[in-house]
Amino acid sequence: MRKLKKHTEEFKNEAVKLVTEQGYTQAAAAESLGINNQSLSRWVADFRNGKDRKHTKTTPEQEEIKRLNKENQRLKLEREILKKAAAFFANENR
Repeated sequence: MRKLKKHTEEFKNEAVKLVTEQGYTQAAAAESLGINNQSLSRWVADFRNGKDRKHTKTTPEQEEIKRLNKENQRLKLEREILKKAAAFFANENR
């Protein structure tokens, strides 16, 4: 009798992302991860049918990272604008 492997939700999520976001075929992703193609096929089907919402939810930490990345981009843009303004006014005074 074969012993069934239990995969974590995180592992399943990453496997599904290989297919849905990174363009791997199910067969290629399953082979590279060393899992059964049928298992991956079921996980992807569940994800696409919305049966397993765990694949689409983000953790509070991921939400915070997303928020911080947006804020970082905004601050970088503001800094660039200020640099250009300072250079413009420095040249204007000469």
